[in-house]
Amino acid sequence: MRIERSGQACGARVTGVDLSGHLSDALVADIRAAWLEHHVLAFPGQRMDDDALERFTLAMGGFGEDPFIAPIPGRQHIIAVERAADETSPIFAETFHSDWSFQARPPAGTCLYGITIPPVGGDTLFANQHLALDQLPDVLRQRVEGRRAIHSAQKAYAPDGFYGDNDAPDRAMTIRPSPDARQTRLHDFVRAHPETGRPGLFGCLGYIIGFEDMEEAEALPLLVELYGHQSSEAFHYRHRWEPDMLVMWDNRSLLHAATGGYAGHHRLLHRTTIAAA
Repeated sequence: MRIERSGQACGARVTGVDLSGHLSDALVADIRAAWLEHHVLAFPGQRMDDDALERFTLAMGGFGEDPFIAPIPGRQHIIAVERAADETSPIFAETFHSDWSFQARPPAGTCLYGITIPPVGGDTLFANQHLALDQLPDVLRQRVEGRRAIHSAQKAYAPDGFYGDNDAPDRAMTIRPSPDARQTRLHDFVRAHPETGRPGLFGCLGYIIGFEDMEEAEALPLLVELYGHQSSEAFHYRHRWEPDMLVMWDNRSLLHAATGGYAGHHRLLHRTTIAAA
């Protein structure tokens, strides 16, 4: 296994492995160690079907729960991240977030496999939240240290949310809004990574709707200011996709956001969620 660092704030390209078949315990251990170090791993040239994607996800920790998006036919744990060539809906997941941070036990990671990749656009941006904490101004750190953030999917997936009942009718993805999206969970905003112990920021404006014991009039401007810091380009890794590429990232260390720029091209990736460790 060969690992090439991205030279950016996180991320590495991994070659010399075949993820389509049996994964030995030693290989799984090596991949997990690299994942914890680099936070995002890209595996080019992987000819994987859905069975292989599921095997890899199970090896990396098992399946997490994917609410509000229908799985592909015949599968329970794979969703299609898809956009039609002529689609006019807003780009899915175009703002920074940590996948499903509103759950009681947010997932450890996400796997995304490129099937149909446009020749232009569609990069994924990742923002290293360990670095974001390291460089957080003291005045902001004092305001959030020890606080619990209120996480909820309501702004995205409630019936009146961004992807709710009034979402664009031509969206290729099958999103299932629900009143359940209004539920809330509390998570430490500054927290130690559950495996490495390294402190970082967890989540951001969007899935975070406030802070415990803080009035909305104070919390919302604070979240906006924090989002500007957390999503700073200084913390970025910009990932460029290739067909037959598998990418796995650590939701406990990162925020990520989709980008557009491929209008007129079909784009399809298959995604699984890695359960909390």
